[in-house]
Amino acid sequence: MAHGPYTHVSMSIDPGQRPRIGISFYASITRARARVLESGRPYLVLESDEADVTVSTTGAGPVTSEDLDMAREIFNAAARYLADCERLHAEHAQAMESAA
Repeated sequence: MAHGPYTHVSMSIDPGQRPRIGISFYASITRARARVLESGRPYLVLESDEADVTVSTTGAGPVTSEDLDMAREIFNAAARYLADCERLHAEHAQAMESAA
């Protein structure tokens, strides 16, 4: 069953632990953008009308090797997400064609 687009935000606070915030985008209206600030710090933003997530360098400082590793991990995950979406979209379109 399909649902309309939405963004889910949750926060859990447990005694003795750091608070944890979860943001899930289930919206085709989500935007993604990447820029470099005048200070030379790169950032990536994923956003919907209800929430946004910004990823940048460690401590908002110069790019570290760990930042490069994380950027590569984000890139690879996004490429996998794209490939899965393309495959599933093609399968759905083919199923709809066969049903018609």
